[in-house]
Amino acid sequence: MGGGTILILVLSTLMEIEQHIAQGSNIIYFIPTSIIAVFVNTKQKLVNYKVGIIATIAGSISAGLGAKIASEVNSSNLRKYFGIFLGFIAVFEIKEYISKIKMHNKNKKEGRQ
Repeated sequence: MGGGTILILVLSTLMEIEQHIAQGSNIIYFIPTSIIAVFVNTKQKLVNYKVGIIATIAGSISAGLGAKIASEVNSSNLRKYFGIFLGFIAVFEIKEYISKIKMHNKNKKEGRQ
């Protein structure tokens, strides 16, 4: 779960901002942050341009489709769908955490850390 997900959750739940506006605010926040991240990682020679170009194209298409779909859905339903999405992410994160704990315990038992 990334910071954008938490930002949307805080804006829509705690600050009671409409879901569409919370998601739009997240996108506005994300743009300069990602530009800085690309600049810093490029400077440190950590950018794989082939993967970056593919991710940029796929992300742009997905963002456009997501924005179109979100604009067609009423705010109440969008909030429910976002909650379901967060639920799926939570289950995935918990599974990953448990898997890492099991791997750590196994390595510890075998004398590897």
